[in-house]
Amino acid sequence: MATASLPAPIQLPGVGSDGRTITAVGGLDAADGSVSSIVRVAPGHPRDVATLPQPAHDVGVATLGQTTYAFGGGTASGPIDTISAITATGVRAAGRLPLPMSDTTAVALGHTAYVIGGDGPGGALRSVLAFRPGDPIRRIATLPHPLRYAAAVAIGSRIYVAGGTNGTTARREVLSVDPASRRVTVAGRLPTPIAHAAGAAIGHTFYVLGGRGDALDSQQAAIWAIDVASGRVRRAGRLPVALSDLSAAPVGGHIVVVGGRDAANRVHRERWTLARGPALVRNVYAADVRGDLSPTVAHDPARVYVPNSQSNTVDVISQRTGRVVDEFAVGAQPQHVTPSWDLKTLWVTNDLGNSLTPIDPRTGRPGRPVRVMDPYNLYFTVDGRRAIVVSEARRRLDFRDPHTMALRHSLPVPMCDGVDHMDYTASGHYALVSCEFAGRLIVVDLHRERVVKTIDLRRGAMPQDVKLSPDGRTFYVADMADNGVWLIDAGTMTKRRFQATGRGAHGLYPSRNAKVLYVSNRNEGSVSVLSFRTGRPIRKWHIPGGGSPDMGGVSADGRVLWLTGRYNGVLYAISTSTGRLLHRTPVGSGPHGACVWPQPGRYSIGHTGIMR
Repeated sequence: MATASLPAPIQLPGVGSDGRTITAVGGLDAADGSVSSIVRVAPGHPRDVATLPQPAHDVGVATLGQTTYAFGGGTASGPIDTISAITATGVRAAGRLPLPMSDTTAVALGHTAYVIGGDGPGGALRSVLAFRPGDPIRRIATLPHPLRYAAAVAIGSRIYVAGGTNGTTARREVLSVDPASRRVTVAGRLPTPIAHAAGAAIGHTFYVLGGRGDALDSQQAAIWAIDVASGRVRRAGRLPVALSDLSAAPVGGHIVVVGGRDAANRVHRERWTLARGPALVRNVYAADVRGDLSPTVAHDPARVYVPNSQSNTVDVISQRTGRVVDEFAVGAQPQHVTPSWDLKTLWVTNDLGNSLTPIDPRTGRPGRPVRVMDPYNLYFTVDGRRAIVVSEARRRLDFRDPHTMALRHSLPVPMCDGVDHMDYTASGHYALVSCEFAGRLIVVDLHRERVVKTIDLRRGAMPQDVKLSPDGRTFYVADMADNGVWLIDAGTMTKRRFQATGRGAHGLYPSRNAKVLYVSNRNEGSVSVLSFRTGRPIRKWHIPGGGSPDMGGVSADGRVLWLTGRYNGVLYAISTSTGRLLHRTPVGSGPHGACVWPQPGRYSIGHTGIMR
C-alpha cells in the first residue's frame, strides 16, 4: 500500500477524477475550519493548484472531461448554492444550484454530473439533480428518504448510493438510480449502517470504504464490495486506519484514499493508494458465468448467427443440432454480428453495404437496414449512451446514438491504418484499439472521445482481436503476423511481453469460468488455450483435416466454442472440455464474425459479444 502526504490534514474533501487525475476540493482542516484549497492529489506528489472563491466543506465534486465541477458546500455562514468549474487555467463560476446545499455526493455519468441528496436550509434533501454544462440544472429523481453523507458511484447507466444519514441515524440501503426512467430502487443492503464513508467503482463493483455509525467515534476500517447486478455484499479488505469523512477515487485499477478522521478525532493528511491484490479482487466477467442469463435474453432461442462476407448473407444455426435453420440476405460484405448494449438487438455490420441490419433475437428475423458509412465493426460505451462504429476504410471511429445510429462525433484516427477491434479498461474509461496494417495499438479516452496514446508493437505486426484479463490488469492482443498474443499492461498501457500461440492468431474468447482464454490460430487450423493466471498456453486443439478458425464465441453453458471457418465456408463447434470437433456446419462463403446467442451478461460492449 503506497502512501504520500497531502499539503495539510483534511476531512470531508470533495473529490473528482477523470481516471488519471484526482482533484480534491475544499474540506475541513484539523481545527474543523473550512478550507478553500484545491489539491491535485494524483498523479505525482499532492500539491495545491488553486483556491475556491470562498472556503467550503462537504462540497459535491464530479469531473466531466477536463473540467472538475464543485457543487455548493458548507461555510461558516451556512450552505451555498454556487457551482464552480475548475480547469488547468483557474476557477470560474458555472451556475447555481436551485438552493444552497452541502453534505451532497456528486458523480459523473457520461457527459452529465449528478448531485445526490445533501443538506439545505430546510433540512436533509431527497433530490437527485442533473447538471450538464450550458444547460439548466434539473431534478431527475427523488430518493425514498432524505440523505446526507452517502457514498455514491456511477456504473453502467446507473447511479448507486450506499448508506448515508438523514439526521443522526446511519442507513444500510444501497439505492439504484436510473436517470433514464427516473426510478429509484433498493439494490441491496450493507451489513451494517454506514455514513460518512467513501465510494469508488472498479469495473462493476461498488467499493464502500470506511465510514462510521451513529456515534462520532465509531469509525470503521472495513472495505465492502457490492456486486451491483446481484446486490451481494462481501468483505473486500481493510483500510490501514479506521476512518470516516474520507474521500476516494479509482485510478488505473487502484483506489486512492484521501484524508479522513479517525476515532481519536485526529484528521489525516495521507494519500493512500490501495494496491491491486486481495483487498480488491474482482472479475470483469463476473456477470458472464455459465447460464447466468439476463431476463432480457432468457427466452431467446439458442442460435449462432454467421455473417458470410462473400455471400452477403447471414446463416442461422441451431446450437442444439448444429444445423442451419434459416438464411437471409443482408448488405454487401457483412463482417460481424454484434449484440446491442441493451441485449435487445443483434446488428449485422454490412461493411461495403454502408448499413447495419438489425436482427430480432427473439424471432431470429432481420429488420429494416439503417444507413451507416463503412461499418466494419461495432461497439458500445459501458453506460450504453453511445455506439462506436469502427470505420476501417475511412480510418475513424464514429460515435453514434445507440438506437438510431445518428452520428454525434467522428474521431479521425489516421495513425491507425486498419482500425479493427477493441476492448475497454475495467472502468470503461479507455479503449485499447488494434491497428491491423500499422503494427500498433491506440488508446482512446472514451469520455473525451480522443486518442491519448499510441503503442508500437513491431514492424510488420498485424494486431487483431483485443480482450481484457478477468482481473483488469492485462490486455491480450492477437497478432496474426507474429503468430501469438501481446500482453499489454492495462494500467500503464505499455507492452509487457509477447506469447507465441500458433500461425495466424486471430480471435480471443474468455471461458465462462474466466480461467482460460481461447485463441483461434486461423492459419494453423488450431485453437490455443491460455491460462489467465500465467498468461501462457496450457494446451492446443487441432481441427481434424485442418481449417481456418476465425471468430465466434462461447455458448451460454460454456461447453462449446463456436468459430467460423473463414476460408472453408463452415462453422466449427468445439468442445471446451476435450477440444473435440462436435460439428462442422456448411455455411456461406467467407464466414467471419459470428455471434453466439444468447450469452450471459448484463450488457454488451460490442464485437461478437464482449459481455460485462
